Amino acid sequence: MQNPHLSVVIPSYNEQANLQRGVLDLVIGYLNLQSYSWEIILSDDGSTDGTAAELDNFAARHEKVRVLHNEHAGKGPTVQSGMLAAQGDWRLFTDFDQSTVLSELEKLWPYTNSFPIVIGSREIAGSAREREPWYRHWMGRGFNLLVQTLAVPGIQDTQCGFKLFSAETTHKLFEALKIYGRKGSRKDAFTGAFDVEILYLARKRKYAIKEVPIQWEHHESDRVSPFKDSVRMLKDILFIRLADARRAYIV
Repeated sequence: MQNPHLSVVIPSYNEQANLQRGVLDLVIGYLNLQSYSWEIILSDDGSTDGTAAELDNFAARHEKVRVLHNEHAGKGPTVQSGMLAAQGDWRLFTDFDQSTVLSELEKLWPYTNSFPIVIGSREIAGSAREREPWYRHWMGRGFNLLVQTLAVPGIQDTQCGFKLFSAETTHKLFEALKIYGRKGSRKDAFTGAFDVEILYLARKRKYAIKEVPIQWEHHESDRVSPFKDSVRMLKDILFIRLADARRAYIV
């Protein structure tokens, strides 16, 4: 069979609150209106609240939906699993809570003729951030300053969970993850700086990246610990630079 034009990869971990909001119905409702072929990959990170069973039920009702059941290892390895299992010519990963609704993809498509990586941004001119607590915004700005200084200069928002990759770049980059590649299970729901590692690799391999302004709406989560997560993400950025110094990312 011909590969779908688009794969939408959605990582999940204990998503009952978002499932009750009907986010998956919104995603598939939008895709059903499109003229291109598509698939949805629901990549679950070892949920323990019944999410995985609900994802299976959803997939059973929709033939273009697949579920991956992963050992709990964090968001990075869960996205990696979904992106590499996808079959699309283009592969988008997007957050389960749909803080950036899928229709924002229409802002990214025009750049795919010239760029193999097109990423949503909440920071550049034309973007919008709605209902975001002030401390989250300034935590993000501070983290991005560190990222630009230490790893990926010139990218204004590395952490937006709305990124589109060609099939080729997907395999080249996601297979090469070292810090956030699948290594085993963990106990917490830490998201981490896996976006930084992906973009760092992309720059190292000289892939052109286009940053596009999108609209983003904050949805409350108990998974973010501003101080602890910031410290851990800084450590991971240093690990990325150390891995590069040790020639772990040789092409």
